[in-house]
Amino acid sequence: MQCKPGGWAAFDLDNDQDWINLIPYGDLKAMIDPNTADVTARVLEMLGECNLSMEDDRVHRAIAYLIKEQEPDGSWFGRWGVNYIYGTSGVLAALSLIAPITYQEQIDRGAAWLVSCQNADGGWGETCASYQDKNLKGTGISTASQTSWALLGIMAAIAGTKFAAQVTVDRGIEYLLNTQRSDGTWDEAQFTGTGFPCHFYLKYHLYQQYFPLQTLARYANI
Repeated sequence: MQCKPGGWAAFDLDNDQDWINLIPYGDLKAMIDPNTADVTARVLEMLGECNLSMEDDRVHRAIAYLIKEQEPDGSWFGRWGVNYIYGTSGVLAALSLIAPITYQEQIDRGAAWLVSCQNADGGWGETCASYQDKNLKGTGISTASQTSWALLGIMAAIAGTKFAAQVTVDRGIEYLLNTQRSDGTWDEAQFTGTGFPCHFYLKYHLYQQYFPLQTLARYANI
């Protein structure tokens, strides 16, 4: 299922002909399923976490795709979660597992971008409007899920390259602990799941529970 540019898509193979979105009834502009940095990162993270193997050429092509997709400020676009916080977190988790030394510069730049987006309350948030206006990337009301994504990315960078951001991580963990409710859950009103960028967004109610738990467990382990 690896696409020609080197990455992976969510459902399809090499379905990247953007002219199809110009068909009049394609009102959500989502008639195609091109490979994306976030899905590609998940595949590579799976290889690293589960100690699986894949032909070297495929892995190199996938990594080259991710490096090419990195934004000038160090971030990565997030197709299936809002937005650059999600994309950057996923790629950092992947690169820190499978190629931490070779791509230390790219990892550090991505982690530095996440650090720069931390809110005054210690959390992270990003508005859905960042899909339409790049000036809004990494900005928004802090949420449990987006805070967790940022922390997972930064912690991956710390584990892989000794990126110096422990104070940032501690403040983020403090935000999660302070916002956990008495019944053990977290709440967030914001939509952090992406259906079709610029058109349709989703609120996955378990995002705000699952990702903080994963983050706290990772923090405790390291």
